[in-house]
Amino acid sequence: MDEFKEDEIESILYIGREVSVYKIPPLKANEGHRAQEWGDLAQPLWKGRIRIVERNSGVALQFEDATTGELFAKADYDPAKPCVEAVLDSSRYFVVRVEDNGRRAYIGMGFLERSDSFDFNVALQDYTKRWRALKNPAESPANQPSPHVPAGPKKDYTLKEGQTFSISIPGKANKPSNDNPSGLNLLGDGLGGSGLSSGSGGIPALLPPPPSAPRKR
Repeated sequence: MDEFKEDEIESILYIGREVSVYKIPPLKANEGHRAQEWGDLAQPLWKGRIRIVERNSGVALQFEDATTGELFAKADYDPAKPCVEAVLDSSRYFVVRVEDNGRRAYIGMGFLERSDSFDFNVALQDYTKRWRALKNPAESPANQPSPHVPAGPKKDYTLKEGQTFSISIPGKANKPSNDNPSGLNLLGDGLGGSGLSSGSGGIPALLPPPPSAPRKR
């Protein structure tokens, strides 16, 4: 019986319809790349398209002829060692590290529109996030606690024995009950007011009786 061979799945993460490739000078020590040092940017070394292709084996940046699809250069993208570096003086130009049969070279790449370079960056960032989530599942956002749910033990709001609370309904005056015509809270440890001051032993202190009216002579 013939051995079953599964075709490799390919997904296109990004297509840049028009990019320019430049030959760049060697990088100066302790300095980044600058597009203005590449010479006449209107005269690139090559023009074509770029595709970011994801396969089972990983992600690659492919520089291809826009008409025939012929491959000009290829760069494998590893988020741990990115092969793409932004220049210091423009958001439309990048330096890409390409490899072929063990040989390594650096080329300049430029987009015609800033929106194209933005989409290019977003595609690489999205892939990097998925790559990190697979490498570190514990750090995945799905496994992180919600920032809206406070951590820590829950507080106990149940009433203890002897505790009371009062509810004030807007628009309705609080009427004292017949059992407590003064409307005062006689429980000193209640939640709905300070209550009367307690004497020794926790027994509520009674108010002194009102002075008697003077007798008429």
